[in-house]
Amino acid sequence: MGLSRRAYAALRGVHESAVRKAIATGRITTESDGTIDAAKADAMWDASTDPAKQRGAHARDLGRGTAAATRAVAGTKAVPRQAFAAVAETLTEAGADPGAAAGDGGEVSFVKARMANEVLKAQTARVRLQKMKGEVVDRARATAMVFDLARRERDAWLNWPPRVAADIAAELGAEPHAVEQVLMRYLRRHQAEMSEVKVELR
Repeated sequence: MGLSRRAYAALRGVHESAVRKAIATGRITTESDGTIDAAKADAMWDASTDPAKQRGAHARDLGRGTAAATRAVAGTKAVPRQAFAAVAETLTEAGADPGAAAGDGGEVSFVKARMANEVLKAQTARVRLQKMKGEVVDRARATAMVFDLARRERDAWLNWPPRVAADIAAELGAEPHAVEQVLMRYLRRHQAEMSEVKVELR
């Protein structure tokens, strides 16, 4: 014979209404006589509850447990192996040990995945704030502005030889058209060298 709902609630450290709700939603089940098997109910309750939302004395006991115990209870919800790299990278950026993100068998525990998610939220909020303050700009817009600036600068340089060729020719006593052609030849060569410069906006 198991425990009554009131007795189980006292054992778990929650209100009796929480136990009734858990039974009604199927989170835990009762025995055929209507009583509750505490060990079975605890296992069912823990397996179907987000560790961050645990309440009561039982939850506090879990929080004081070892990392292995936390993995066994809170980590029952595991993220697929493919997510390990993303979680490890996020935690590394946050200054955490990337190896700490891995659980048994190379999987990522629910707790670590949740931590990575919170880190990403914080990073996103920080970037939004920096954008609002004008400390960061949109990459696509910045790329377009750099491209436009480079094109205008190129056009300005290409229009320069015809404007100054006559003055240079007068100072040198040379033929204006020949001076313009020489200037254009050297200018195009210089532009070809400058085109090798790659702008990386990261």
